Amino acid sequence: MYYQCSLKGFTASGSGEQVCYDHLGCFSNKDPWGGTLYRPIASLPDAPDHINTRFLLFTKDNPDNFQAILASNPNSTGSSAFKASRKSRFIIHGFIENGDDIWLTTMCKTMLQVEDVNCFCVDWSGGSHTSYPQAVNNIRIVGAELARFIGFLKSNFQYSLSNIHIIGHSLGSHAAGEAGKRMPGIARITGLDPAGPFFHGTPEEVRLDPSDGVLVDVIHTDMSPLIPMTGFGIDQPSGHLDFYPNGGSNMPGCSAISAFKLWEIDQLVEGPKEIIFCSHHRSFKYYTESIVNADGFIGYPSPSYKAFTN
Repeated sequence: MYYQCSLKGFTASGSGEQVCYDHLGCFSNKDPWGGTLYRPIASLPDAPDHINTRFLLFTKDNPDNFQAILASNPNSTGSSAFKASRKSRFIIHGFIENGDDIWLTTMCKTMLQVEDVNCFCVDWSGGSHTSYPQAVNNIRIVGAELARFIGFLKSNFQYSLSNIHIIGHSLGSHAAGEAGKRMPGIARITGLDPAGPFFHGTPEEVRLDPSDGVLVDVIHTDMSPLIPMTGFGIDQPSGHLDFYPNGGSNMPGCSAISAFKLWEIDQLVEGPKEIIFCSHHRSFKYYTESIVNADGFIGYPSPSYKAFTN
């Protein structure tokens, strides 16, 4: 159930429009959400029933087959394998992906090898398979629905925010940030190569930043400046701890992609994804590997990668 309200007229930098949804609040396309240097396209998010956010739960009781909990019906949590005695980890995918893609389910299953947790893959595929600018705006709904679900756990299961860890890849990193902004006190948020296009240079309210969680840690693997754009990751610190394996871009074994412009992203991703997203995807591959081989990933404080290599 939702209602929509819009201000009269629309301009990329002026009065703008907004859309409102029960339980989630209102979403505007005004500055800083659109019509700016870093966000030239002003769009409103799609409706929640179109995005259809789902929480796909894996536990030690059901390690091979998830139980789907709809964001629109959190009451079904009570009949699921969720246990309030466990910590909960939420994994959020990015652009043109699905919540049951193999990298998310593999990460959940790897966690269950070493700890007894509620592992949720957050599926927002109804909002990710669209144009990139639209997906950028849809994650605001995803973050809001995740915050609402966490609030439900807190109210109905006396669940502590100290037990919550949100892990987001690419656009999912900023969805995690939105959830943290709406639900202050989340213990940990991990950003896996947070998306750069439409986020680099924006105010903190738009993107993942250290204030979104008690601990925000970030792995950068495909950093790129705004001009020339040669990668999909944000080229600025985004957490309390930012890790830059191999300098944060051009991962070993990955081919560099040609420079592209903001408006060319949708055409670019029609190519071979294993090549285009090679460095971008290393972030979740490194993170998954670190779950079982933590000693193989050691970070050293350094002012820059050049200083580190010297």
